Amino acid sequence: MTTTSEPLAYDRTEPADARRSSGGLTGWASNYLDERTGISYVVREFGRKIFPDHWSFMLGEVALYSFVIILLSGTFLTFFFQASMAEVVYNGSYVPLKGLDMSAAMQSTLNISFEVRGGLLMRQVHHWAALLFVASIGLHMVRIFFTGAFRKPRELNWLIGFVLFVLAMGEGFTGYSLPDDLLSGNGLRIIAGMVEGIPFVGSWLEWFIFGGQFPGTSIVGRLYTLHILLLPAAVLALIGLHLVFVVVHKHTQFAGPGRTNDNVIGYPILPVYAAKAGGFFFIVFGVVMLMATFFAINPIWTYGPYDPSPVSAGTQPDWYIGFADGALRLVPHGWEFVLFNTTYSLNVLVPVVGLGAFLGAVAVYPFLESWVTGDKREHHVSDRPRNMPTRTGIGAAGLTVYAVLWAAAGSDLIATHFKFSIEGVITTLQFALVVGPFIAYFVAKRVCLALQKKDREVALHGFESGRIVRLPGGEYIEVHEQVDDFERWRLVSFNDYEPLMIRPNAAGRIPPQERVRAVLSRWFFEDRIEPVTRTDVELSSHH
Repeated sequence: MTTTSEPLAYDRTEPADARRSSGGLTGWASNYLDERTGISYVVREFGRKIFPDHWSFMLGEVALYSFVIILLSGTFLTFFFQASMAEVVYNGSYVPLKGLDMSAAMQSTLNISFEVRGGLLMRQVHHWAALLFVASIGLHMVRIFFTGAFRKPRELNWLIGFVLFVLAMGEGFTGYSLPDDLLSGNGLRIIAGMVEGIPFVGSWLEWFIFGGQFPGTSIVGRLYTLHILLLPAAVLALIGLHLVFVVVHKHTQFAGPGRTNDNVIGYPILPVYAAKAGGFFFIVFGVVMLMATFFAINPIWTYGPYDPSPVSAGTQPDWYIGFADGALRLVPHGWEFVLFNTTYSLNVLVPVVGLGAFLGAVAVYPFLESWVTGDKREHHVSDRPRNMPTRTGIGAAGLTVYAVLWAAAGSDLIATHFKFSIEGVITTLQFALVVGPFIAYFVAKRVCLALQKKDREVALHGFESGRIVRLPGGEYIEVHEQVDDFERWRLVSFNDYEPLMIRPNAAGRIPPQERVRAVLSRWFFEDRIEPVTRTDVELSSHH
C-alpha cells in the first residue's frame, strides 16, 4: 500500500520551463534569483515588520533620506571638484576675484558655482542636506533618551546612533573644509591649534595630519578621501547595522491599546509603509531643493581664499560643531604654564578633555542608568518623560550645556549685534555654563513631579468640567468628569522604582562600588510620586 501527499511547494526536480511558463521572463528571473539567494524569505519577513505610526519616528527617517540626498548630490560634485592645494591664478567668471592667487580646490569650487550648469544648486542641496542629516540624528537621539527607548535590549543601538552622530559631524566638517576659502581655513587653523596644544606629541600630530606645518601641502586631499570614501562607508555600514537591530528588536511603542511588542499600532512595511515612506522621501527631497533654491548657504566667493589676516567677527563653523568652538572661547585667559621648558596650554586641554567626557557620558548613559537602577528587564514600551523625572532633569541639564556652548560660538556676533561688550558676553556665558545645568535639572524635575501629581489627581477624581452645581445644603461644587479606564491606566501605569538596598557580599562586606551605587540610586529615586493603585481607585469611586 502506498500513500501520497501533496507537496508543500513545487518539486525542485520539476523542469524549470514548467515552473516559469506562467510568469514569463519576470517569473523566470524572480525564480532564478530566489533559488540561488533565498531572497523571498528575507523580503517576506522584512515586509511583515510593523512600523509605528507616530510622528516622532519620522526623525530617523528624515536622517536616512537626508543621507540619500547627500550621496546623490555629492556624487554629482565629485566630477568637478579638484582636491588639490596647488596654487593657481583665478580667471573665472566671478569678476571680483579675478587675478587672485588661490588653491585649485577653491578655484574648482568657484567653477562649480558659476561655470557648471546646476552646480551652485547641487552645492547648496548638498550643504542643506548635511545640516538636516546632523540635526535629525540629534533630535532622534533626544527623543530616544527622554522616552527611555535606549534600555535593554537596545543599548547597542544607542551606541550605534551615537557613533553615527559623531561620524555625521566629522563628515560635515571635512566637507565644510574642502573649498579652502577664508571660513574653512580658519576652522582648520583652530583644529591645528588644538592639535599643537597637546603636550609632547602635538607638533608631531600636526605634521602627520596636515603633511607639514599648517596649512601643509596635502590636507585638502586627505580630507577629501575621508569625506567621500572612509566616512561615508562607515556611515553606510552603521546605518545598515542599525536597521538590522531595529528589525530584530522591534520599535518601542508608546502606551496604548494593544501597543505591546507583539501587537503594535502601525503598518507593515510592505506594501503600506513602503508607499508612505516613498512619498515622505520625495517630500524631504522637495523641501531640501526649495531651501537650496531660495536660501543661499556658504557663499565662498564673498569670503575669498584663505588668508589669516582678515579674520573678523562672524567667523563661525557650521552649527553642529559650534559647541566645540564655544568651549574654546569660554576658557578664562591665562590658563597656561611652563614646566621644564614645555608649555602646557590648559586653555586647549581642558575643553578637549571636557568635551570628551561629555560625549563619553552620552555614549555610556544606558549602561550607567541600568547599573544605578538595577533594572535588567527588557523594555518595549516607551516612558512618558514626566514619569522618569531624574532622567528628564539630566537630559535638560545636558541640553543646557550644549546650548550654552553653542551660543558661545557666536559670542562675537551677540556682542556686535546687541552692542554688548565681548567681555560681558563671555562672562555671562561662563556663569550660565556653570549654573545653568543645575537650574535646568531642578526645574525640569519639579515640573515632571508636578505633572505626575496632576495625573494622580485626574486618575482619582477626574478632570474639571467647568460645571458648577449647588447642593441641597447650599454648597456649590464643581462637577468632575471621570476618565475612562484606558485613560486612567495610561496615567498611572508606570513602574515605581525604589532606591537599591545595600547588601553585603558573600564575604560579609559591602564593596565601595556598591556604596557608590546605593548613593546614586537614592539620588535617582529619592523624589517620586507613587502610582495610583487599584485600591486607591476603588476608594475614590466609592467616595
